[in-house]
Amino acid sequence: MEKRYPIPPFTMETALQKVQAAEDAWNTKDPARVATAYTVDTEWRNRTEFINGREKVVAFLTRKWAKEQGYKLKKELWGFRENRMAVRFEYEWHDHSGQWYRSYGNELWEFDENGYMRKRYASINDLPIAEAERTL
Repeated sequence: MEKRYPIPPFTMETALQKVQAAEDAWNTKDPARVATAYTVDTEWRNRTEFINGREKVVAFLTRKWAKEQGYKLKKELWGFRENRMAVRFEYEWHDHSGQWYRSYGNELWEFDENGYMRKRYASINDLPIAEAERTL
C-alpha cells in the first residue's frame, strides 16, 4: 500500500500538517477525494451514525453535503500521541430553507502505519445562527 504522508509517529509539525490536509480536503466537498485519506475498512462514528468502509464514507459525505449547503470548515489540533490525534472543529452551513448553522465538535483520529485514517469518532452539536453571525 502506498504511504500517505505524513505518517506516524507524529511530531508537532507533522500532526499540524495532517490536520491542515484534512481541513483542505473536507473543504473541497468532494466525497471521493476525502475518502482516499481513510483505510478501505475505516471505522467512523459521526453523531449517531456508524459508518464502516470507504464506500460507505463516500455515500455518507454525499448525503451530508447535499444537505449542508455553503459548507466551510476549520480544524484545530488539540493533541497527539504516536498514531492518534484529537481535533477540535467548527463549520458553518445552511439548509435548503436558508437557515444557517454553526456546528461544533471534537474528533478522535487513529492512523495506520501508512498514514491512512483507520478510525474517526466525531461528536458534533449544531447551533442555529443568523447569516450575519457567520465567522468562517
